[in-house]
Amino acid sequence: MQFSNYLGEFLALATIHFLAVVAPGPDFAVTIRQSVRFGRWVGICTALGIGAGISVHVLYTLLGIGALMHTTPWLLTVAKVVGGAYILYLGVSLLRSQPKSVLEGDSATDEPATEQTLLKAFTTGFLTNATNPKATLFFLAIFTTLISATTPLEIQALYGVWMCCVNALWFVIVALFFSSDRVRLLFLRMGHWFERTMGVILILFAGRLILSI
Repeated sequence: MQFSNYLGEFLALATIHFLAVVAPGPDFAVTIRQSVRFGRWVGICTALGIGAGISVHVLYTLLGIGALMHTTPWLLTVAKVVGGAYILYLGVSLLRSQPKSVLEGDSATDEPATEQTLLKAFTTGFLTNATNPKATLFFLAIFTTLISATTPLEIQALYGVWMCCVNALWFVIVALFFSSDRVRLLFLRMGHWFERTMGVILILFAGRLILSI
């Protein structure tokens, strides 16, 4: 079994997946918020959590759970409610953000670790991605339309690992950009309005997901 035999299939899958990754969505909004609010390492850990969350959708697809969700309306509805509820929870939490002054001369220093641990940041990223049923349906679509039925399971698993890594890398880049001092301070000067704006965006994503039921 040579990977070169599946190169065309892999390139098609990798291209479509990358275009989906860079499109703004809940993952993008959460990464920006975490990076601006808490700094570089929290943003990076959030990005790594998002990358890890992809493994859930890949597993669903490889084990046939994704197909089961697609053909079982009530199961898909439950998944959408759970995913929408979690994103809605994040959005409402940010919408309730209280004013916090940022002085003109302040530097964009990281928030105390007690406010956001790296583990919590990773978990936030993981749950934001893993609870999104639209991601499961996306992976089901590309695995069933782009990947041949004769492609070995281990090759499909390698595709999944690649997509996890690409997701993580893209959002690490996003985190590094938005946690840079100049960019971060620009958003921090917006104070609680930045938090509330991110909250509204997440609520809109949650509403779109729930209304699709």
